[in-house]
Amino acid sequence: MAGQNARLNVVPTVTMLGVMKARLVGATRGHALLKKKSDALTVQFRALLKKIVTAKESMGDMMKTSSFALTEVKYVAGENVKHVVLENVKEATLKVRSRQENIAGVKLPKFDHFSEGETKNDLTAIEVLVELASLQTSFLTLDEAIKTTNRRVNALENVVKPKIENTISYIKGELDELEREDFFRLKKIQGYKRREVERQAANAKAFAEEMVLEGISMQRGISINAARSLLVGGGGEKDADIIF
Repeated sequence: MAGQNARLNVVPTVTMLGVMKARLVGATRGHALLKKKSDALTVQFRALLKKIVTAKESMGDMMKTSSFALTEVKYVAGENVKHVVLENVKEATLKVRSRQENIAGVKLPKFDHFSEGETKNDLTAIEVLVELASLQTSFLTLDEAIKTTNRRVNALENVVKPKIENTISYIKGELDELEREDFFRLKKIQGYKRREVERQAANAKAFAEEMVLEGISMQRGISINAARSLLVGGGGEKDADIIF
């Protein structure tokens, strides 16, 4: 099981967030497909197991009959009957060819028996042996394929997907933090601009007052401080000669 905080080492950007989301979609689809494949292989595996059990039961009965028949032949013809048979046989009566069967993407080996020409011998036991060999070989191949598929399913479910999900959460958190920092920085800039505008307005007002004081001082021949006192203390009185 992957750690709760296990994630990929990536740069937290919007582009990488899109890439991680696409990878999560791909991993989810892959997990679903592999799960379906595992289920299909398991169904085929159980069907093969039933066929193997049936073939072995049939083989037990046939081998018992064949063993009694061989004992009778040895009793009649002697112990050297095996060499006599081998000397008289020039070509195999029953032959086997191999092929492959595709089951959910897994190639299973199959053995088919066939005979060339007619024979008086009973080859049922050999045919069952060939069928049993085919079933057991397919059984082992299918068992290995199921184990491999299940390992991939578990890896996607418990390692790959949690890592990608943790990475997406990490990127989202970093992007949210960057957004908050940008918002705070913007508020600071706006506050600085507002204070700068207020400072410039105050400077303009002070400059205008200085200009007015200089005008009064020049017209009346008094100092700037006296003009300021006159302007402040004059209240509502206005001199007709002074134009503001």
